[in-house]
Amino acid sequence: MGTMLQALRIEEPTFRGSRFLNHPKDLRGNFDVLNLTAPHIVQGVQRAYLEAGAEIIKTNTFNSNAISALDYGLETIVHELNVAGAKSAREVADEFEAADPSRPRYVAGSMGPTNRTASMSQDVNSPASRGVTFDKLREIYYEQVGGLVEGGVDILLVETIFDTLNAKAALFAIEEYFESCGIRLPVMVSVTITDLSGRTLSGQTVEAFWISVSHMDLLSVGINCALGAKQMRPYIEELSHLAPVHISCHPNAGLPNAFGGFDETPETMSADLRDFASNGWLNIAGGCCGTTPAHIKAIAEAVRGYTPHVLSKPERYTRFSGLEPLVLRPDSRFVNIGERTNVTGSPRFSKLILAGEYEAALTVARQQVENGAQIIDINMDEGMLDSERAMTTFLHHIAAEPDIARVPIMIDSSNWKIIEAGLKCVQGKGIVNSISLKEGEDAFRERAQLIRRYGAAMVVMAFDEKGQADSLVRKMEV
Repeated sequence: MGTMLQALRIEEPTFRGSRFLNHPKDLRGNFDVLNLTAPHIVQGVQRAYLEAGAEIIKTNTFNSNAISALDYGLETIVHELNVAGAKSAREVADEFEAADPSRPRYVAGSMGPTNRTASMSQDVNSPASRGVTFDKLREIYYEQVGGLVEGGVDILLVETIFDTLNAKAALFAIEEYFESCGIRLPVMVSVTITDLSGRTLSGQTVEAFWISVSHMDLLSVGINCALGAKQMRPYIEELSHLAPVHISCHPNAGLPNAFGGFDETPETMSADLRDFASNGWLNIAGGCCGTTPAHIKAIAEAVRGYTPHVLSKPERYTRFSGLEPLVLRPDSRFVNIGERTNVTGSPRFSKLILAGEYEAALTVARQQVENGAQIIDINMDEGMLDSERAMTTFLHHIAAEPDIARVPIMIDSSNWKIIEAGLKCVQGKGIVNSISLKEGEDAFRERAQLIRRYGAAMVVMAFDEKGQADSLVRKMEV
């Protein structure tokens, strides 16, 4: 969508239309505002893709969130942008389906990653600083979902994921919206592998990413943007074996050239996607940056006749992740949990945290991992600390250290607010230590559901309102 609109060389007056004639900021380059000022231009692009054979079109709402819209001073009309973007795409899709009812056309509500990251600092001198919080992301995505649903999308697509924590906030917001509004739509997620190392910008491997988002009931998981199809090949193959959901792939038309353009021809790109389809790796195929209707037409023809990917059935193993996966298999040995990053169990660590020396405290975590810890347990329960702030700050420091962040995090506290503060900082699938029935079944259920929504596992202690289980019968009652 973006590449096609850029090629039209639209000038500032068209972006402004009559509505934004006196808007204080330049709007050129904000293609989402065209949903309001020139919807016929957006629909022209969508129509061209449908004519080429597309069966799913995206809404022109990649940046229609209050964070991205802030750059243009349009953050107050985000809901309207999403409603208009969804209605525009819906109108065109319905037009094509009416002309050929045998081929349904679907509208996917595009939810981009924003221009900020919750897992990385944008200040090289302050590794614990963040340009955005989990709660802010959750808030802006909830607003976007509301507009897309109101406008009539069939699917929600969380795409171009470069930071899994951003994506987890989006998925949290989607689930929150579904629950509060009593509806449910299919959800697709698509990650971006930023280079040939096979990792996201925030450092996760493909498997670690999948484990991090696997708590959500998804229609599909896939890869888009950054790479061309040829470079994506090993990662699509890996994902197709890992995930028990449908697999999507919409690559760029090759890697960007020196001028920021894309040179891969429809013939070359479609041949690569035919290869994926012939190997049984794909259910949904398409294109990202640089892919024109000619590319989509060639892809549709290339994959026609091949059997779609049959959903994988991976073993039901316990799986955690940091930047890298940790899978507990029947032949796994004891899993070592490093517990020295605990203010109640390590005098050295406690002293450093109480003094605010977080950089120095990282050496304790690093030593744990270097000495074989496969999970690190972090506890900040100390009366002299602002424990929520300490948990958040230390986890932010850890995120900047790949040699530590590669292992899953165990968030250890007897205080739910501290646990929740930690969950908002972890992009992988961590572990909560712990919850129990001490405060009753209702509180237990609520917290267990929230832990799942945050994408974490949990340790459940055998306690209820009457105390600790002290026999097998008592344990079963708990």
